[in-house]
Amino acid sequence: MKLAIGNDHVAIEMKKEIQAFLEAKGIEVINVGTDEPGRFDYPISGYKVGKLVASGEVDGGVLICGTGVGISLAANKVDGVRCCVCSEPYSAKLSKMHNNSNIIAFGARVVGVELAKMIVEEWLNAEFEGGRHQRRVDMIMEIQDTQELEAAK
Repeated sequence: MKLAIGNDHVAIEMKKEIQAFLEAKGIEVINVGTDEPGRFDYPISGYKVGKLVASGEVDGGVLICGTGVGISLAANKVDGVRCCVCSEPYSAKLSKMHNNSNIIAFGARVVGVELAKMIVEEWLNAEFEGGRHQRRVDMIMEIQDTQELEAAK
């Protein structure tokens, strides 16, 4: 498995911890975030991880900024990305099972390192269930692709 990881200046230390956690599991990690303490604009990392995921160069992504919100918004602007911000493991698990999320995001100012590891663990171990959930993911992708949703008309 290969994952991309990205962060801003607020999340440098947490990114390093999560990267080491993933690599200890034998996961190859591509770091596209910053390791420099000066200000760094989170949309850059959100975009880079989103592009790697959408292109299929990696199997998924992890994004970390202060809250996880801004960086996830940037990633979700990339066609094919379904990034979910999660502050606890249950939502992370269901984001994959029901929404087929391909990027997980969280905030270094919101969760501690150990909770972040639990969030990533649940997300990694979950599998998309398909079925009724596939129809809903298809609807999300219809909105992305056409800016319309036939079912809502």
